[in-house]
Amino acid sequence: MSATEGKQNKDTVEASGNTGKLIPVYVMGKRYEVPESLTIMKAMEYAGFKFIRGCGCRGGICGACATVYRKAGDYRLRVGLACQTVVEPNMYLTQIPFYPANRATCDFSQLTSNPEEIFKLYPELFRCIACNLCTKACPMDVEVMDYIAALKQGNIARAAELSFNCIQCGLCASRCMGELPQYHIAQLARRIYGSKIVPRAEHLAGAAAASNSGKYDACLETLMKMSEEDLRRLYREREMEPEIATEDWVPNDTQYL
Repeated sequence: MSATEGKQNKDTVEASGNTGKLIPVYVMGKRYEVPESLTIMKAMEYAGFKFIRGCGCRGGICGACATVYRKAGDYRLRVGLACQTVVEPNMYLTQIPFYPANRATCDFSQLTSNPEEIFKLYPELFRCIACNLCTKACPMDVEVMDYIAALKQGNIARAAELSFNCIQCGLCASRCMGELPQYHIAQLARRIYGSKIVPRAEHLAGAAAASNSGKYDACLETLMKMSEEDLRRLYREREMEPEIATEDWVPNDTQYL
């Protein structure tokens, strides 16, 4: 996440009703007074920082706003996402716009599902000492050490499952004593699992063939010619799947299935 510092902007926060007791926080070593109810990201904007790129979705699942901070009187170095971590009095924080972790280059089309492929690209995988700092640093509560252990055992499917919620923030690598780029390794494992291990879905191939044959062209052309009001009406009147439905439920109109 990249930000520039400017004039303090209180109007946006006050207009949204996010006023309250002001507390001191330190952003990159400089002291600011901000409302205690704000997230780090909103507190920085309140203090006058303007995010110019990489501010993410602001909802906790992007990974672009990795933050390192300490609490007053606490020896621990903590990490979190600025979009979901709430400020605390005398918090000292700094942003990590990018963490320079090693990322292997390869021709993915030439890779197989053999775990040795990952071992060759990331031999540092075996430097893991199971300290579990990576898991403690993860803002998404991913069991990082466990998926690394699964990969060391050659279990790509298990590693892909355990790392599914990884948002690529890099905080795991920032705390790793073995200097592993865990999140890059996990991404490769998921790519291999999805393209070379999971069986191909027959219904997906059928849907792709139907689309390529022009089955939906007339429907799309009709929708493109409709007014916004008609589109909204069509959306409101659409047949919806019931909250409790059997696995074989299908809509009444099946011409586009």
